[in-house]
Amino acid sequence: MTQTYFSKDHEWISVDGTTATVGITDYAQAQLGDIVFAEVPTAGTKVEKGKEAAVVESVKAASDVYAPVSGEVIAGNAALADDPSLVNTAPESDGWFFTLTLSDPSELDGLMDDAGYKAFVEGL
Repeated sequence: MTQTYFSKDHEWISVDGTTATVGITDYAQAQLGDIVFAEVPTAGTKVEKGKEAAVVESVKAASDVYAPVSGEVIAGNAALADDPSLVNTAPESDGWFFTLTLSDPSELDGLMDDAGYKAFVEGL
């Protein structure tokens, strides 16, 4: 069963067992504006919770995408190299950044569920 969590840095993580997919939220892509470049990690890269894992650049600014949990990257989304606008058009589906294997599933406990994230964004 897949479950989705959200970070205060506006990343989402969809988890199925010990495998997860990570992207930025619709709120984050709207704040960035038109995405013109995305750099994703390659397979085998180890990412650490709260540390830089990818880069996204828009017409407004460049921004880091942080790993919401620690783990080893299985794949980066190669489609973003050819079409970074996928982050704008489908931020929480085809515009994902990378998949990873969780190294510590207990790190998910510090993330928000959908209702918690909506309340967090409404408070901004």
